[in-house]
Amino acid sequence: MTRSTSQTHPGDATADAGRARYLCTTALLGLLLLASMGLSLILGSFPTSFGQVWHALAAPPNSDIAVIVWELRLPRIVLAALVGAALAVAGAILQGIVRNPLASPDVIGITSGAAMAAVIFLALFSTRLSIHWLPASALAGALLSAMLVFCLAWKHGITPSRMVLVGIGLSAAMGAVTTLLIVISDDAAAMIAYVWLTGSLYAAQWQDVLGLLPWLLVTVPLCLTRARHMDALALGDHVAQGLGVQVLHSRLVLMACSVALAGAAVAFAGGLSFVGLIAPHIAARLVGRGFARLVPAAALIGGLVVLYADLLGRVAFQPKDLPAGIFVSGVGAPFFVYLLHRTRDRRY
Repeated sequence: MTRSTSQTHPGDATADAGRARYLCTTALLGLLLLASMGLSLILGSFPTSFGQVWHALAAPPNSDIAVIVWELRLPRIVLAALVGAALAVAGAILQGIVRNPLASPDVIGITSGAAMAAVIFLALFSTRLSIHWLPASALAGALLSAMLVFCLAWKHGITPSRMVLVGIGLSAAMGAVTTLLIVISDDAAAMIAYVWLTGSLYAAQWQDVLGLLPWLLVTVPLCLTRARHMDALALGDHVAQGLGVQVLHSRLVLMACSVALAGAAVAFAGGLSFVGLIAPHIAARLVGRGFARLVPAAALIGGLVVLYADLLGRVAFQPKDLPAGIFVSGVGAPFFVYLLHRTRDRRY
């Protein structure tokens, strides 16, 4: 007579506990984001109650509150969540492929390229072309900046350290060009450029949401299919090659996804800094460094960061509507200094 016994390996129990913690954390972040979006719908310069907002959402009447909810607040809130998610995922990708916790779209030069292209458009072409071409110009600038980083950093391949150094140099150069263009442009264009560079969701429309959403729907699933490659790249190029990963090809694909996400987000919301730096670090503390787990958590946290920054800009200094980038930078700059201090003895 044979007797079969089932035993649970300790590693399986640990994996199950980690999976349960990840699912619980992600669900809580999602609920927090939804609750925060609801709070943002209620708060504003025009006082509204929860019942009024719910009635306007459930059965939109022909009233002032319906216009405020559907045309002014809701597209701005949704765009804030999407922009934060896009910047957070872009930052998570860059930190993985560069293997540097300080990497973000701002440091690599993607944001500076988009900003320079947007200011060029505002200074030279805004009187000839529609303002709706501004997002396309910013996205083109982000793509051009990424191509320059790759070309200048290439020397028998691309190493993360060269990519970071070239990105920092290009970012400084493009920042100088941006400042020069603002100085020589007329007052109206300079004012628009200043607000855009700070990062603002003011006057967001549904067409902005529909313009940004496809970038997320295409690039985020593509990134998740490369999660195993990203985890291997985090161990080093030689280890990744030993595991069968095509290092250069994977890095190019993931870098293209990061550029597309960051460029599209900056194109529709302006120069929001530090979101791609902050969100991945917070997500890693909550769910770990595995890329497949890091991406959803970072996206939710990035959405929360931009959403609350925009909410503060709308309600904290009424009747003024301050750019969300002011509040993101107010948190992000000290966080960046903290990371510099914590990683000062590391080598990359």
